[in-house]
Amino acid sequence: MRDALVQYPQEAPLWNSAGGMLLRLGDAAEAVEHFAQAAELQPANMEFAINGAIALSAANRHRDAIAELDRFAEQGRTSAVYCSTRGTAERGLGNPKEAAFWYDLAISLEPGRIKALHGRARVALDRGEETALQRFDRALNLNNGDADLWLGKAQALDVQGNQSGAREIAEALVKQAPGWTEGLRFLAQLRLAEGEEDFTSHYGDAAKAVPQDPNIFAEWISVLAGLDFNERAASLASRAQAIFPHINHFTLQEAINAGAMGDNDRAERLFAKLERDDPERWLHEARHRIRRGEFDRADTLLGQIIEADPWSISAWALRGVVWRMIGDARSDWLHGGDKLVDLVPLHDADRILPKVIPLLHGLHDGSPLPLGQSLRGGSQTRGILFDRTEPEFAELHDAIAASVEDYRSKLPPADPTHPLLRHRDNAWSLAGSWSVRLSGGGDFHTAHIHPQGIVSSALYLEMPAPKPGDTDKAGWLEVGRPAADLALDLEPIRIIEPKPVHMALFPSTLYHGTRPFAEGQRMTVAFDVTLTQGTPR
Repeated sequence: MRDALVQYPQEAPLWNSAGGMLLRLGDAAEAVEHFAQAAELQPANMEFAINGAIALSAANRHRDAIAELDRFAEQGRTSAVYCSTRGTAERGLGNPKEAAFWYDLAISLEPGRIKALHGRARVALDRGEETALQRFDRALNLNNGDADLWLGKAQALDVQGNQSGAREIAEALVKQAPGWTEGLRFLAQLRLAEGEEDFTSHYGDAAKAVPQDPNIFAEWISVLAGLDFNERAASLASRAQAIFPHINHFTLQEAINAGAMGDNDRAERLFAKLERDDPERWLHEARHRIRRGEFDRADTLLGQIIEADPWSISAWALRGVVWRMIGDARSDWLHGGDKLVDLVPLHDADRILPKVIPLLHGLHDGSPLPLGQSLRGGSQTRGILFDRTEPEFAELHDAIAASVEDYRSKLPPADPTHPLLRHRDNAWSLAGSWSVRLSGGGDFHTAHIHPQGIVSSALYLEMPAPKPGDTDKAGWLEVGRPAADLALDLEPIRIIEPKPVHMALFPSTLYHGTRPFAEGQRMTVAFDVTLTQGTPR
């Protein structure tokens, strides 16, 4: 095919065929270039534009895919392929309502189009639609060999409360496809929800079935580390190194988990022999240097990350910790004392919350403790809350957005060198919304950050009354206390008393967590403030 393109460079169909071949080989980036060449030679050919959009979405360039499809917006409405491709791009861009529209249009044009049926079922699951299970069944009737469709059906069963049905499918999936990490992770989630102590043992079975696959070990380690089983994760990483000696990821994982469990000498030996030099290594070694009190070395590593990525939230968060420990005045510039942390009332709360709170309790009653999050106990709603179809959540979104604007209006002036204030006057959006319900007796959030946002949050909906046995400021939000694994005696910048119908807002570069409480329930809605898509970072 390459020889043919050299001999006949003006033949658009050849470029299109080569793009399809590259896409099947998994090279989405090069496929994009070939489809673009075909479209340049024949700009009126909608097939080439659709193929280019498929490749762009495969390369995670969904906005570019939509721009390519927009050239045929009217003509495309009569094409099931166009509509299905547009639905996939919209879903990838985080626009589930638009994705549903385009998938539905594709299905109306071609009822048996499996990609549209599959995509529409996924959107229904994402949005909490009651028809999700039926949609997966409809797609499976046409393609019952698709593992992701079976996983979607299992997830829909889990949402409906049929955990036994969900687990039956999940166990069959991991038996038939032991190297498929999405199936392994879902089964771990189900087993954790059922209270199994060794909820990841099926990863060991999978590793025996596919001994040449390092991804099984990588995911296994990640799941354990995400819930603070650092000793088990470190031991597993050591085992993986013996099996895959040329994959330095496992050396890094052992170092990370050894440090998190407090074995700094072991971590030191591992970092010394680690043969990689990149931002991921620098970030985790900086945490190690902080634990050892080597703050200058940590700051140097963090500076290297920020030079490569000037707005890395993770690096800025650790740099703020280092600056506080060494008494560097720049820590006040970074986190501004109380100027960047605020508690603001929710707009229109009296009208909205009486409708929202019962809905959230209903969701929590069927929601598990999630994998890989900061929760230690309690439950977290599935998916993105503001993507759901209930109009009450759309009203809550708009009220929160208005309150966020109140917070923004009180911020200091824009500062082009500051990780938050450089965006003070840019367009903001809400992303990644969810609700958390904690119960007294030990549920809490570990100190953590949200590296995908610029502002983090907690909207307080229900709070327990103080009870005998509560510690001082039980259930309060600590902003600025470092993560526990850093082993630092550093107090929070601010401790916020949760106030119902009010929202705590603060820079995403600040670690935050909650204090345990003795009795009652504590329910919040949280989200990240991000830049509106298309705004320069």
